[in-house]
Amino acid sequence: MATTEATPEMQEAPIDAAVVERVGERAELDSQRIANAIIALNAELLGRHSSFERDYNYVTIDGTRAYRVHEAEWEALTDDFDLDDGLATSVRAAHTEQARLLFARSVCSNDVFEAEEAGVVIGIETAEQF
Repeated sequence: MATTEATPEMQEAPIDAAVVERVGERAELDSQRIANAIIALNAELLGRHSSFERDYNYVTIDGTRAYRVHEAEWEALTDDFDLDDGLATSVRAAHTEQARLLFARSVCSNDVFEAEEAGVVIGIETAEQF
């Protein structure tokens, strides 16, 4: 598998490169493909802070917000992108793993996601503008 560098684009999509690497290894997918899909999806996520804040539990750690969303919400997000099933599953896995890590760091939150839940991770710099 190709190594994913923490490129400036990837830094804008707050998923750790190590998370992308682990997901890529588990899925046997090129981690750079996963990173590229995460970057493309990030632009869509930036405009959804206010909706997510109203409807879902979230934590904010070090300039990053993690939401716990319903599976149907995640599927709606990725429907507009031309991602094959394996890549879509890997992008979801990366977001969910990163979200679990952030929920685990929060002292007042539970990091256990139900089977029908997924994580969404977005930087909060833009959330403060809404």
